[in-house]
Amino acid sequence: MELLPAYLDLALPGAAILLLTWLAVRLRSRNGGRSRRSQPFLDTVASWPPEAARVLNRQERQAMELLRQAVPGRLVLAQVPLSRFVRVPLQHSYNDWLQRVGSLSADLLVCDHDGRVRVVIDIRAAQESARSRQRHERMGRVLRAAGIHVCVWREGSMPTALTARSELAELLPASQGNGQATNSRPIPLIPVPEMAELLAEGDERHFAEFDAAMEPVPSGFFDDMEAAPTTARR
Repeated sequence: MELLPAYLDLALPGAAILLLTWLAVRLRSRNGGRSRRSQPFLDTVASWPPEAARVLNRQERQAMELLRQAVPGRLVLAQVPLSRFVRVPLQHSYNDWLQRVGSLSADLLVCDHDGRVRVVIDIRAAQESARSRQRHERMGRVLRAAGIHVCVWREGSMPTALTARSELAELLPASQGNGQATNSRPIPLIPVPEMAELLAEGDERHFAEFDAAMEPVPSGFFDDMEAAPTTARR
């Protein structure tokens, strides 16, 4: 019987600490709910006035034109999130996968006529930051693991249409418009002047100014806004 008072002396302080901790958590949760309810309602359009922008920047439009010449008749798509054409098993958190790579957009996709992605054109800056390089490399690992070829083109040193055709010919199965395989050789390319040859000096300056006002949001726009990860993602 003498052990009971001693046991109570030890148990009561522990129970009091647990009770105070529980009350603190409940109070913090209640205050957080009140602060969220006290925030003014923000209208989707009025609070974030939208402005139309191009979906492709100048380098991406140049690459798109190269693909039209190099692989005529192929389905070419632009700025498609990986989650649209890559599936992953769901035994782990799908939201975590989306945050890591699924929400990233591939610059250009070369597809079969049935929409199957064969090649991704990854347009990368001539000088990349460490975070941008890590993001591109992570995306490339996912694409290659999914059986999708990745071609890296650098801004300022795009391949010619002939070089692009030669590069893609090794990666794409020969096909016709009806999707049937064929052994026929592709029609030779007709030489097309470069954009600089088509624009006069004044037109090119006006084009550049107009282009800057309508440029799309960069695919790495949020890179510098993300908090530094506590652990490196691979």
